[in-house]
Amino acid sequence: MSRPGDRLAGRVAMISGGANGAGAASSRLFARESAKVAIVDRDAEAGRKLEQELLAQGLAAFFVEADVSKPDQAEHAVTATIAKFGQIDILFNHAGTIIVKPFLEFSIDEWDEMMENNAKSAFLMTRLVLPDMLKRGYGVLISTSSSGVKAITHLESLYCASKSAMHQLARAIAVEYRDKGIRSNTICPSFVRTRHGEHEIAQLRAYGVFASEQDLNIMQGRICEPEEVANVALFLASEESSFINGAEIFVDNTFTAI
Repeated sequence: MSRPGDRLAGRVAMISGGANGAGAASSRLFARESAKVAIVDRDAEAGRKLEQELLAQGLAAFFVEADVSKPDQAEHAVTATIAKFGQIDILFNHAGTIIVKPFLEFSIDEWDEMMENNAKSAFLMTRLVLPDMLKRGYGVLISTSSSGVKAITHLESLYCASKSAMHQLARAIAVEYRDKGIRSNTICPSFVRTRHGEHEIAQLRAYGVFASEQDLNIMQGRICEPEEVANVALFLASEESSFINGAEIFVDNTFTAI
């Protein structure tokens, strides 16, 4: 068993959407556990600030500004990370977005936006890193899914559809490449105390959906903290989860069980 502080020693981890919320919590945690961390995000200000924070602590961090739903930018992120750290052992597909509104009010452009950010981004990044992982016979893929793949939240039809697409893609990759040294698992959070989560709650309340923190306490006991998602990501990234593949881990404190 690895000692605290070296659970990812010798590994290079790339985290998309790694500059804010649970992505930032994961960047910090992975770096503290001795990974070389590539933080990929389109929020350049937050990304550079986090990079400097980790470097000041003597940790290995590298920020790449990129929108990973765009093929050329996703490729740039991977190329820059390999140029910096030599390889990518762990890919955490965390980038994503949400729009809340009645189904009949969604536009085709919004459908495309949701699919590109929540599903296509994971497809692009996984496709870019997988060939080298296969050559080396080792790779860990983690994708942030949602409790919405099981328990649908009101007015989130496109979000649930796009997360379901990414979710099943991750599981299919696990099945296809199981015997080639690749593990692919999903994390399915419910409501998390992040900017993404606050935006979701604000949109729901704008439509009259009960979504105060008190309402969430009824559904899931309390709101989830970003670090609680990061801890699950660390477990899946480490060798402690070596026989976990194609799994769906719901980080929701019974939200989908009730």
